[in-house]
Amino acid sequence: MKRTSQTIATRVCIDDILGPLDCTLDPSNRWNGFMSPHFALDAVHALSAQTLRLAEEDGYDCVDTIHVIEGRADSQDTVHLIEGGPRRHYDEDDAEGNLAIAVRIPWRSLSRGATATIGPATPQAHKAARKRKITGRGPARVVVVHIRWQYLDEGSDTAANIVQPDDEGLYPIGGWEWTWSLASWWCACGEDIVWHETQCPCGLTRDAQPKAPLGTAGVEVGKILRAVTPQATSALVDITGLARVCAVFAGDDEIDTADDTGPFDTETLGWADEVLRMAMDEAVPEDIPASGWELVPDERSAALYRITFPTAPTD
Repeated sequence: MKRTSQTIATRVCIDDILGPLDCTLDPSNRWNGFMSPHFALDAVHALSAQTLRLAEEDGYDCVDTIHVIEGRADSQDTVHLIEGGPRRHYDEDDAEGNLAIAVRIPWRSLSRGATATIGPATPQAHKAARKRKITGRGPARVVVVHIRWQYLDEGSDTAANIVQPDDEGLYPIGGWEWTWSLASWWCACGEDIVWHETQCPCGLTRDAQPKAPLGTAGVEVGKILRAVTPQATSALVDITGLARVCAVFAGDDEIDTADDTGPFDTETLGWADEVLRMAMDEAVPEDIPASGWELVPDERSAALYRITFPTAPTD
């Protein structure tokens, strides 16, 4: 795949089964609404480990597996036996009854356009695999194999294939076949954002999420107050005794918080106070400096803090 103006770097997953994995894809290239990702080698290794774990848990004849075979550009040819556990049905001639394939790799010819080949796990392949020895000190090479174990007994020539890298060295796996979807990240404000969109409408970025419960509570307080007064930019909170919102500001101007004259009713401020109090119940002393709250000197309180709300992006 050549990178185009439509190509994006993002993450994909298949529900909670596979991923999330970094990838490159064209969002318009879809199969029944699903994505066609291309993965760098690190992500292929991670995907391989995930598929093998699923195979061990659920049985090889229920899943596809991805395998990464490593060698050197000047290695001698090798044969690799990939086994997938017992068959459900097998002939008497197949004493072991195991699902298996053999991968023959001409390492020295790969750079000249040759490809690895896949064949049955014959006795000769078993013997050649036992003699396998990776030699050479040339540049590292890999061969990526995709095996669909559920179709192997049917003799389908698509049951296993060598995954060839694209023009950028990325490996297309599962496109127009697997149900890859865009992965997402959760903002502290509660929004679910697709991975490649790095800023939430609330103003927080993906990489600058508050870590401590108090930081998250501050974001939630801002969301509550801005639902009534969108121009609110910060609030003063006193956390001595029962935590509460003392004042709300729009820039340098204080917003009236009186129930009978200001825009906030008792229920709105009470909701914000409850969010703060629940967070304080979970917090430890180290959470305060990690929250991003700014200590405000005050004669009446030793624990008065300013919470600055994220600045929402402008169009």
